[in-house]
Amino acid sequence: MNNVNIQSLHFTANQNLKDFITEHVSKLSHFNNRIMGTDVCLKLDKSDTDENKVCEIKLIAPGKDFFAERRCESFEEAVRQTVHALREQISKHKFS
Repeated sequence: MNNVNIQSLHFTANQNLKDFITEHVSKLSHFNNRIMGTDVCLKLDKSDTDENKVCEIKLIAPGKDFFAERRCESFEEAVRQTVHALREQISKHKFS
C-alpha cells in the first residue's frame, strides 16, 4: 500500500506508533489490492472512561471507500480493531 496518511489531533504521534499503524494498515492490501490510499486519524476523546483513544481509518478504492472507527484504551488496540473491522468490510464487499 503506497499512501498511508496519518494525522493525530491535539497530540504528536511518535514514530513507533506511526510504524505500527503503517504495518497493520498495509496488510489490508492482501484483501484488496486496488486500495489506492488510506487516511488514518487518531484522536483523544474527552471521555471520563479509559477508552478514550479513537482511531478512524478510511480506505480509498475505486468505486467504494471503506470506513471504520474504534475507541479503546490504547491507540494500538484501536488500530487493531479498526483494521479488523475494515478487513470484514472488504471481504463482504469482495464476495457479495
